[in-house]
Amino acid sequence: MTATIALVDDDRNILTSVSIALQAEGFMTRLYSDGEAALKALTENPPDLAIFDIKMPKMDGLELLRRLREKSRLPVIFLTSKDDELDEALGLAMGADDYIAKPFSQRLLIARIRAILRRTEPAQAGAEGESETQGPIERGRLVMDPARHRVTWDGNPVTLTVTEFLILETLAQRPGIVKTRNQLMDAAYQDDIYVDDRTIDSHIKRVRRKFREADPAFDSIETLYGAGYRFSEE
Repeated sequence: MTATIALVDDDRNILTSVSIALQAEGFMTRLYSDGEAALKALTENPPDLAIFDIKMPKMDGLELLRRLREKSRLPVIFLTSKDDELDEALGLAMGADDYIAKPFSQRLLIARIRAILRRTEPAQAGAEGESETQGPIERGRLVMDPARHRVTWDGNPVTLTVTEFLILETLAQRPGIVKTRNQLMDAAYQDDIYVDDRTIDSHIKRVRRKFREADPAFDSIETLYGAGYRFSEE
């Protein structure tokens, strides 16, 4: 079944270029130039996934997400500027599924879209009674619910992007086993896309930082220099 992607951005060049790239990959697209125009359409006739620019006139991406989350769990990716880290954090806390900083690779965006759609398909199928969803992963104080994309540490919620979730899930599935950067790349992207070692290192750094906001003593993701990473179950 062909997935439909909604694009919400006041930059016509981005709308056009991203839409062409998505259609070339077999997706259907719907285009909206501002948040006000998009909100009604997204709630009344939801696509499979939406991509919002944060900085828009009339209604920015954060306000659009806030209003959307009152009615829908539609998967959302934010497009941000490199200096919008505060907006990224707020967007994720409000329920965005991932974000990508501008300027961005269209191949990377497509890989993120596919990762999110793969993540949401089991939950949707389970809700319809078509298949069983994967049960929660419990590793000491860590609990991961893949079907709902939820993570807690010692009962406290930790908000991860889809990519961060997939990396942590790969580590947590086999505690104590070292995963190379290549293995983590395969788990997080699962598409023919080049990602260098520093990208995985950056994801790990962000995951650690988020867990340390919940628990300053968090040290369950260990670095094995020259080898990779492993999850240490307490």
